[in-house]
Amino acid sequence: MRPCTTCSAFRLVLGALLVVALLQLLYLSFLSGLHGRQQRSRYSELFGAAARRPDRPSEADAARLERLRYALSAGGAFDASGQYRVYKNLIRSEAESERPLLALATHASVSNLHHLDSLLGRWRHRLSVAVFAHGRDVGAAAALLYALGVFCPHVRALVDFHLVCGSGEAAGFPERDREQFAGLEDCAGAFGRLEARRDEHRNYAIGANVSYPNNLLRNVARGGVDADYVLVLDVDMAPSADLHRRFADMAARRRPAADEVLVLPAFEIRHAGRLPAAKPELLRLYQVGEVRPFYEELCPRCQAPTDYSRWLNLPGPGAGPLGVAYTLTWADPWEPFYIGARSVPPYDERFRQYGFNRISQACELHVAGFRFSVLDSAFVVHRGFKVQGEFHSRKDEENRRNRLLFRSFKEGLKSKYPNSSRRC
Repeated sequence: MRPCTTCSAFRLVLGALLVVALLQLLYLSFLSGLHGRQQRSRYSELFGAAARRPDRPSEADAARLERLRYALSAGGAFDASGQYRVYKNLIRSEAESERPLLALATHASVSNLHHLDSLLGRWRHRLSVAVFAHGRDVGAAAALLYALGVFCPHVRALVDFHLVCGSGEAAGFPERDREQFAGLEDCAGAFGRLEARRDEHRNYAIGANVSYPNNLLRNVARGGVDADYVLVLDVDMAPSADLHRRFADMAARRRPAADEVLVLPAFEIRHAGRLPAAKPELLRLYQVGEVRPFYEELCPRCQAPTDYSRWLNLPGPGAGPLGVAYTLTWADPWEPFYIGARSVPPYDERFRQYGFNRISQACELHVAGFRFSVLDSAFVVHRGFKVQGEFHSRKDEENRRNRLLFRSFKEGLKSKYPNSSRRC
């Protein structure tokens, strides 16, 4: 009987398919094992006692992680109210031993921390960041901040992190939250995780009975870096380009007086894709309506004393050496952004949530005898227009409560500065 040619061919094709399928399974198994080794390597890099990176010796990594563990085990310190736990200098930058002339201080909740990436795109100098965490964020916060340092060399080099949470909460050790970083391979991925959390909270609406301590955070960030001068900004704002060098050149010619702060006019931009770098670009955007004074829609009086018309029409293109254009006396309810020496009065930490938190500090500067000198070509920009309806539901209630606090705050200044004739 003759063999079936068709059957033999069928068995040959079937055998070939089985071989291909087996090779595919072996290949997938190899990839899975490789991915697992890569992840174990990343976990070791993040949390291992002898973590290795090609650009730094393992001893430095181990020392950095050990210092973080020590800071966490110390439990932080309570603030003056006893309602918050503060881990100051939880993670220090590689530049911690250097004393900068000018540093930037900012604050953020975990859901707003994604702005740090774009801020560092504009500000490549010392940056002190106070982060507020609540609830489930507290446990992961230390690991999150540590991971940013591991994956992002510019963060590791320049940023000092401080962590604030409720007094009844405590930050967890990074090893406990390593699963949150599965799949992370680079800095873009680390900030991508933060970007994914940007809509978890709206403004200060973090949770029921949770108050965002903005002035405490500002004080922690400002006091967390040993600089001669500090610019305090919100994390979704950025200064004009090259401010650090221009200020250093100015300070070499003229140091600010002991009773002087240097005001940077504040603006907001409709589309945050590209922030104006210098005054000529800002002026062009202003003329076509893409840029406007900060808080123009919500509280035009809060920035009006800056005298925008005068500043925008100063002679010259604004591209020369930085200098003082004019000096102003504070007027209620001005809340300027300024460069100030470390000796300026701190923010009053009783102000939380929305309303009067920055005005109160500017008011105290005025009563304490400070003058406000407006820089001629430096500025700050907020990403996006501030518009009615974008705030959380309790904004007006918080504003009313803080207005009452502001009244008693002003009375307290009379006792604090008995020889001052100035009032708010």
